[in-house]
Amino acid sequence: MNLLPEATLDDAHVACVLHRAVAVINPALDLLWGTDPIGLKRRTHSKDSDDGALGNTLDAAAWVLNTLDVPGTEAWERASLDDRIDWWVHRVGAVDNVLVAFPGVLGVVADRLPVQDVLGFANQAIVLCAVAREMGVTDRRQQVALLGAVMCDRDLSDDGLAAPADDDPEDGSASLPSTLWRLAGILRAIGDELNRRPRPRAVFRYLGVLPGVGAVADYLGEYGALVRAAKEGRRWITATARPATR
Repeated sequence: MNLLPEATLDDAHVACVLHRAVAVINPALDLLWGTDPIGLKRRTHSKDSDDGALGNTLDAAAWVLNTLDVPGTEAWERASLDDRIDWWVHRVGAVDNVLVAFPGVLGVVADRLPVQDVLGFANQAIVLCAVAREMGVTDRRQQVALLGAVMCDRDLSDDGLAAPADDDPEDGSASLPSTLWRLAGILRAIGDELNRRPRPRAVFRYLGVLPGVGAVADYLGEYGALVRAAKEGRRWITATARPATR
């Protein structure tokens, strides 16, 4: 018998929390794109090389960034839309996924805590916003509607769902891993929605209860869920969203 009263979250509440999440995500994505403190990304666009050991060292570092297709490099400019989306999923999302899966070392104990679901939700939200931006969807309300559709099975496209009163861009000084932790705190407010997101397959959830090996199973399961979320998000954007005019 459940002695606690049941509480139902309405669309307005979920939309408000997702607005705050998107306000944190976009500046972090801007930071990853725009950060180039010693001009290594800019260097990948230039065929001229400085003379001397320092120039050769900088060229080598720029080559590494270009090989990794980091946003802002010459290779990124040549990449197709498919390649850019794959980069966000298979590189950024996969790295952040290590933090998502880490609680799995505790095995069944982790399943009794909401940490992994919150971090998994946050990681998928980051990647979905990146996918939206690559497809020209930069309007925050449309990004919120995307997260609502893919991760909460809710239609949040109604213009009547107002954004928070302090809906201003967050400070863009946070890295993506630290943004993941900040998002976890924000998303705790919609705990009932966390299980609606694309989740790991059943076999990985079963293996995830085992101490030690659970972290590996959780990583593989969350990675597969992230890939499915990105694909679903891309389908939703293609069918629904209105890309920004350039």
